[in-house]
Amino acid sequence: MFNQPRSAYVHIPFCTQICYYCDFSKVFIKNQPVDAYLEALIKEFDSYQIKSLNTLYIGGGTPTAITAPQLDYLLRNLQKNLDLSQLKEFTIEANPGDLSPEKIEVLKNSAVNRVSLGVQTFNDKHLRQIGRSHNEAQIYESISQLKEAGFENISIDLIYALPGQTMKDVEENVAKALSLDIPHLSLYSLILEHHTVFMNKMRRGKLNLPTEDLETEMFEYIINELEKNGFEHYEISNFSKPGKESQHNLMYWDNVPYYGCGAGASGYLDGVRYRNRGPIQHYLKGINEDHNARLQEEFLTEKEMMEEEFFLGLRKKSGVSILGFEEKFGISFQERYGKIVDALIKDNMLQMTNQHIRMTKKGLFLGDTVAEKFILD
Repeated sequence: MFNQPRSAYVHIPFCTQICYYCDFSKVFIKNQPVDAYLEALIKEFDSYQIKSLNTLYIGGGTPTAITAPQLDYLLRNLQKNLDLSQLKEFTIEANPGDLSPEKIEVLKNSAVNRVSLGVQTFNDKHLRQIGRSHNEAQIYESISQLKEAGFENISIDLIYALPGQTMKDVEENVAKALSLDIPHLSLYSLILEHHTVFMNKMRRGKLNLPTEDLETEMFEYIINELEKNGFEHYEISNFSKPGKESQHNLMYWDNVPYYGCGAGASGYLDGVRYRNRGPIQHYLKGINEDHNARLQEEFLTEKEMMEEEFFLGLRKKSGVSILGFEEKFGISFQERYGKIVDALIKDNMLQMTNQHIRMTKKGLFLGDTVAEKFILD
């Protein structure tokens, strides 16, 4: 049932500034043992003896917060044993404020072929309000420099439903994103996470968020405007030009195994979901002394695997393949889920197309509620 993973995620936890909404595993880079961390990270990556991958993704934190020589060390060592002819997509996350010409040169000389920029908004006032260190001008500058260096597969992240954000702000953001002429956009509504500046502000009644109705209106506008401009809404939060979907992220939604390396990183191997230790020193100690930085491992039951198949698969426009499900789990889809699917189709939450079940537009707005229906006692 478990195939050899064809994807790997690598985590760089360092940031030059901590954003007010972020709860990812990250630390302020000043005075951190970056070189020691990169050495330990490569040691963990090498321990899996990976020879061939289809996708490799470096996320964070901010991978471009490290220096150009450190970035060069990281990229050279990650790709040194890989069959690069098999590596279809090698993505690195970057921030417009950190992406210097030297770092772009390092990327150009590596196997990296896709860059994902953390733009979040084009509005300078909102950028300051959410704790970002770049400004609008740096966004255009970074994308221009990346294109000059030969990078065409560029994606940007945008957040909507920000504090004080209006419909007009969202319309301006979408228009500016479209003007960049890039093939991939990720748009997320603001989620309030525990232990963040924004959550603390909200608890004190100091966060002026858009209403739920306005947030829905923003999402509908984004979908319609991007589809009108040739983007396919291929996953709840992701839009791409044809053939430019994020191959790495599709792997998560297809619910297949992958390696996860680095502090706080998660992976999925042989039916086990694992998470590494988050604090840097704990991670270093784990790798250097115990040759393993895992904090927890969860052995999934077949029932849990089936539930995840829906939670992840229904996020995609293509949905869940009935035949693929039956081949994977060796059970009758109709016998187990037929009544649930029929009820959701009746409620206009799901639709059946070419033996795939997928969300309707109505279902997309209630994604988790729909997926929860597939959790059986």
